[in-house]
Amino acid sequence: MNLTITNVKRLGSEERESVTLEDGLIKGWNLPEDQHGETLDGRGGTLIPGLFEPHAHLREPGQTEKEDLASGLAAAAAGGYTNVICMPNTTPVIDDPALVRALQEKAAGLGLARLHVSAALTQGQRGERLAELSALKSAGAVMFTDDGRTNEDARLLRLGLEYAASLGMVVSVHAEDASLRADGVMNEGAVSETLGLPGNPVAAEAARIARDLEIVAYLHGQGLPVRLHIQHLSSARGLELVRSAKQRGLPVTCEVSPHHLTLTDEKLRSFDAIYKVAPPLRTQADADALFEGLLDGTVDCIATDHAPHTRAEKERDLLEAPFGIPYIEVAWPVMYTRFGEKLGVEKLVDLMTAGPARVLGWDAPSLEPGERADLMVFDPDTERKVNPASFQSKAKFCPYAGETLRGWPLLTVVGGEVAFEQGCQ
Repeated sequence: MNLTITNVKRLGSEERESVTLEDGLIKGWNLPEDQHGETLDGRGGTLIPGLFEPHAHLREPGQTEKEDLASGLAAAAAGGYTNVICMPNTTPVIDDPALVRALQEKAAGLGLARLHVSAALTQGQRGERLAELSALKSAGAVMFTDDGRTNEDARLLRLGLEYAASLGMVVSVHAEDASLRADGVMNEGAVSETLGLPGNPVAAEAARIARDLEIVAYLHGQGLPVRLHIQHLSSARGLELVRSAKQRGLPVTCEVSPHHLTLTDEKLRSFDAIYKVAPPLRTQADADALFEGLLDGTVDCIATDHAPHTRAEKERDLLEAPFGIPYIEVAWPVMYTRFGEKLGVEKLVDLMTAGPARVLGWDAPSLEPGERADLMVFDPDTERKVNPASFQSKAKFCPYAGETLRGWPLLTVVGGEVAFEQGCQ
């Protein structure tokens, strides 16, 4: 059965058009009405490829009081995302091929955002022995990472990069030196000193990035097709190291999260653990540097690092509360409102659609006939306040609560099927 979305504008155009979808693909634009089948009114919104989330914590299995596949993928669809990579730091850790398959099968039956599973680089994410990487890839894993933990054993990371390279896979790393980070709960600096809270210095991120890049440089110099992806860059110094590595031709990519672009350690003066995240919110100078990284192409993609917890957990004091910020449903409106004009909407779309695909070596999404019908329609003009009580996520809170934003998703289509329609939750 065909589905036609009428009354939409392609990005950069004021012309209202219609797009017809068939068998999960884009059939064509402005086709005769006798080919339309079922129709949906796009309400004059702007149509772009569906967003791609390369870094989300969906908490299944074993942590479903925080989030599960149904709530997390519904939240993603409500945020305009059609593809989501989930992280493996669950209970148990996703280091078993059978678990990779089970998660994919369950997600496929939900009719929400499409799930891609990242698997642990090491068994149990303990950093002692590599997981069964070949079997995990065969089961459908798209990336290897011990995210949620740092890779302290340099030799094991080297072996993981070599093995992943033989499989044509990316290794993604949480780049913090655990000994330098120690018990830091926020950025080490003037604010942490004033508040008397243990700090996590920029050096923890920079030192680990420098080490990992040296390993990549060595292996790349031997002709190995290694690929390293650095998660959630938070500092100007970390970005500088990545920029230098790219200029040297090293096979490294990186992501930046909206919270590191829009929030700073000044927020911790409230002592509200909603702002406690790893790596921590840094200074305005760091946020400005990260934005420059978006402009000059050093940053490859935007990733939310959506990390839901229970409200009770986040209401603990800053020393005891868990790290993590949930907001996948508002990431696009946040970025569109804050940076749409300064960055350019076309560039923003690229960072949140084609960018993650390129990190994985996948084809960039397209709106051309014959391409997969993963689409998002958003309203570029109407302002609305963030109301976490209406979230699809189990985490009914976020750091942008009450903020007035534009760019809200109206419709999300995954494989030609409606996964979200505003007003029809």
